[in-house]
Formats: sequence, C-alpha cells, structure tokens
Amino acid sequence: MTQTIPFPEAGAVPRGCDPAFLDCERLDCYRVAVEFQVLAASIGSGRRVGALRDQLDRASVSIVLNIAEGAGRRTPADKAHFFTIARGSATECAAVLELLAARGFLTSPAHRHGRALLVRVVQMLTRLIARHHS
Repeated sequence: MTQTIPFPEAGAVPRGCDPAFLDCERLDCYRVAVEFQVLAASIGSGRRVGALRDQLDRASVSIVLNIAEGAGRRTPADKAHFFTIARGSATECAAVLELLAARGFLTSPAHRHGRALLVRVVQMLTRLIARHHS
C-alpha cells in the first residue's frame, strides 16, 4: 500500500489560488513518514496487540508532527532538535514492528515494507540533523 502526497502540476492550480506549500511538504522524509503512518494505522487491532498498537500509533504520528514542526522552525538548532525527536520516534516504530512480527501479529511483507519506509525516514532525518546541527 503506497500513498503519496500529491503536488499540483504546473498549470493545474486555478487562477487566483495560491499553489504555495508548507515547508514540511517539500521534504521527502515528511512524505515517506506520512506513508508509514498510513501503513501503521492499518495494522490490526485486538486485545493481544493493544498496547503495541497504541504505541505504534503514537510514535508514527510523532514522526510526522515533529518533522512538520522542525521544518517550520527558523533556527538550525531548533530544526535539528525536532528532527532528532522524529528520528527517535522512527526507531521506536521499528522496534514495535519487530515485536509485532516476532509475536506473529504482522505479516512478513508488511514488516518488510514498514521497515523499509522507516529506514528511509531515518536516513533522511540523519542527513537533515547533520545539516542543521550546530
């Protein structure tokens, strides 16, 4: 399941409408984080996985929100701070996926896809943190 945030093509925006984007919408890591959050939200619920499911939901939302907040900050130190929090939430999500898979509550394809998205997010955030770290 792949979902991307669409960007209007040239000439597709009606006259008088502002085609402006928020800073976060220009970041690939934001788009991939949203894609992961959609995947995470689709992972089954049930009494046996309730706590892990809730933690996955909170951490996956945290990735998206901290990337957005970091992108909206003006100083490099502020940006690095929020990107670092997002990176931590991404690694937390990876741990939850590992536990769900180990317990047999996550299919191998879903585990591989989710992990691949998280690896991409962590790699991109690592570069953003290094760029903005003072």
